Amino acid sequence: MSAREAALLTLVAMERQKAWSNGHLKKIIQTQALDRRDAALATRLCFGVLQNRMLLDYYIQRYSTMKLEKMESKVRNNLRLGLYQMLFLTKIPLNAAVSEAVELTKKHCKNPRAGGMVNGILRNLARHLDQLPVLDQSDPRDYLSLLYSHPKWLVDEWGACLPTEELEDLLRWDNGEPPVIVQVNTVRFSSQEVIQELEKEGVMVTAHHWLPDCLILTGTGDLTQSKVWEEGMVYPQDPAARLAVLAAGLRPGSKVLDACAAPGGKSFAAAMVMGDQGEIFSCDIHAHKKKLIQAGANRLGLTSLTAQVMDAKKYRREWEETFDTVLADVPCSGLGVIRKKPEIRYKQQEELAGLPAVQGAILDNVCRYVKPGGVLLYSTCTLRPCENEVVVQEFLSRHSAFSLEIFQLPGPVGQVREGQITLWPQRLETDGFFLAKLRKEEAHD
Repeated sequence: MSAREAALLTLVAMERQKAWSNGHLKKIIQTQALDRRDAALATRLCFGVLQNRMLLDYYIQRYSTMKLEKMESKVRNNLRLGLYQMLFLTKIPLNAAVSEAVELTKKHCKNPRAGGMVNGILRNLARHLDQLPVLDQSDPRDYLSLLYSHPKWLVDEWGACLPTEELEDLLRWDNGEPPVIVQVNTVRFSSQEVIQELEKEGVMVTAHHWLPDCLILTGTGDLTQSKVWEEGMVYPQDPAARLAVLAAGLRPGSKVLDACAAPGGKSFAAAMVMGDQGEIFSCDIHAHKKKLIQAGANRLGLTSLTAQVMDAKKYRREWEETFDTVLADVPCSGLGVIRKKPEIRYKQQEELAGLPAVQGAILDNVCRYVKPGGVLLYSTCTLRPCENEVVVQEFLSRHSAFSLEIFQLPGPVGQVREGQITLWPQRLETDGFFLAKLRKEEAHD
């Protein structure tokens, strides 16, 4: 199977079966035993189409007499793949992009005329690449929405928070290629030991420029097959997720609840900060994710962590006021990690309307587990005020025992005087995150 075919089948599965790009593509790469080069190309093609789908569709529609929504899924996505290669992967000859798309159409589409249609549209586009229609710039947000393939409602929402120039920086960031970033398992290894082992395995390593024990990797291949992974030297985690744990101010010997923990990264980071001394209850609502978290802890050799199945909205009386810190990284729209999950941008706004109520319900429940004087750390991987600041303010209006507290973070973030912060990707080169540190008042005599 070629890289283009792997990308095509993934894009079609996403439309038909609501598959996730990353998981479905990885499965194809593994089952078809694609080599490192083809795997990288398949990933670039798949992500590239998703990152630019609105723009690709705009141009394709201008050169097609048939509406895209009327086309068979495999035809539509073949056209997108062909045009993406022509516009963005300039090392691939135009003829190769067209002919491969035509061959894949003939192989996978029942309509015998589909190959001719794909050939005609893509060859017409190839002839006019230098004269494609100029995008209308009369409305800056409409223009940015189409240019960077972000739905208009999302551009409008972020545009209310950012000036136009910075808004464009964020949209451009979303369409970049995410690096492989790992955190060092400092309970058992030093950064220097890990760097030496990675370099022995042929991986290029760059230490993160402001977050200690954080490494940016190039040329990893399948990291899970490496000695560094098998020996539990590292775990994957973006700097922003690590900051969510650092903001909590954990100490060795603390008792910590990670209420929505899967796949476990924040629990692992908590164990690092605490030197694996104390108790961490790492919980998720799904039983299979409990196994995933425990397997990760076992690989890293962490003994302070216990994985459990728990619904964060349901009260457990035995946990009332028993935790020094509760981490609540709640279910959210995920719109701060579009770079890693490009299809998330195409969620309908209506689909997300119920999230703040879920987030508030989780906070209302897990706040009861915080000891007097303890900390509730609220975090999301989204950039929407309605899931972030608004949820926190409404929580505070219901729970007078809690208040926002100043905290300190490394690097350019520094002191967060308001007690809450949005980590904007275009400013910090991290995932997009929101953090709020809430301190519960001490018990009164």
